[in-house]
Amino acid sequence: MSTETSLSSSIGIVQTQHYTFAQDQPFELESGATLSPVTLAYETYGRLNAVRSNAVLIVHALSGGAHAAGYRSPDDPKPGWWDDAIGPGKAFDTDRFFVICSNVLGSCYGSSGPSSIDPATGQPYGLHFPVVTIGDMVRAQLALIDHLGIEKLLCVAGGSIGGMQVLEWAARHGDRVKAAIPLATTARSNAMQIALSEVGRQAIYADPNWQGGDYYANGRRPDAGLAVARMIAHITYLSEQSMHSKFGRRLQSQERFGYQFQTEFQVESYLKHQGHAFIQRFDANSYLYITKAIDYFDLSAGSGSLAAALAGAAHSKFLVVSFTSDWLYPSHHSKELVSALTAVGADVSYLDIESSAGHDAFLVEVDTMTRLLGSFMDRLAREERC
Repeated sequence: MSTETSLSSSIGIVQTQHYTFAQDQPFELESGATLSPVTLAYETYGRLNAVRSNAVLIVHALSGGAHAAGYRSPDDPKPGWWDDAIGPGKAFDTDRFFVICSNVLGSCYGSSGPSSIDPATGQPYGLHFPVVTIGDMVRAQLALIDHLGIEKLLCVAGGSIGGMQVLEWAARHGDRVKAAIPLATTARSNAMQIALSEVGRQAIYADPNWQGGDYYANGRRPDAGLAVARMIAHITYLSEQSMHSKFGRRLQSQERFGYQFQTEFQVESYLKHQGHAFIQRFDANSYLYITKAIDYFDLSAGSGSLAAALAGAAHSKFLVVSFTSDWLYPSHHSKELVSALTAVGADVSYLDIESSAGHDAFLVEVDTMTRLLGSFMDRLAREERC
């Protein structure tokens, strides 16, 4: 596809913006620590209507950012991470909706995080950056929404850790959300998921270049550790079926085993490529902070039950989606969520989609997701008259 064709089928050229707050009164985090100032990088697509009722917040997964759709320049080779879903005539139709996506607190794509400059020292925070939670990320987004003059969001949508943020929005700030779309996610991280995250973190810690998080000045980053962490994580995004279909036991560039400790199988080459690509764009300390936020997430903590935690979401509409081959956040996690929402009387639709794509299905099952999300958003727009 040519660049001209790609641009014509997307939102077009977009620009990342930045909102800084908490300069005078520090932003208090769930840990009790404070942060000042706080910056969020964000992008918007479409136009806010006169009554400000058509705003949709898209929340990204672990390694995503504010650049969800469109291109940053005419020669940009790749559009935003959810360009298939956001734009004119797409599921989140920018001819009808004002779509917002912000980079989460703790990340490295323009929002405040461990690679940001600590005003107290003039150096990157490193591990002096305070621990953040999903709740902190959402309250920072709430500050952005207030800044944009939006009283109530039409919808919040996202998958994986983005789905966790969707649930946090609905449960803790239900008066600010009319509808929620949590995709391929969970209401709490379980022991297996925490264990997988910890193995990735240990790979970073073991890299001698990590230096306890203080690696920014010397130019030697813990690339080897971060690459291994990404390779581990990427395996969890796929499924046995998709890996067999993509790679099987095929060798990379030879007809028989070489019996050497080198990259021989195609799946090995693929994982090495994923790791190498990731270290070109992501910060190791941000990876530590965001995976810890995922691990800490438990929507029912302090509430006694998941239904009690979701009581504030009773008046919101929900579309909950899971995928049959997702073993990172299996379908029973979504079914538990649906049961809790039903118990509090929420308007909830649920689909467990047959797919072999694994956890990444919410991004790669383009046709299915376009029909599903588009139908839900069309219904929502008609009911809310926006």
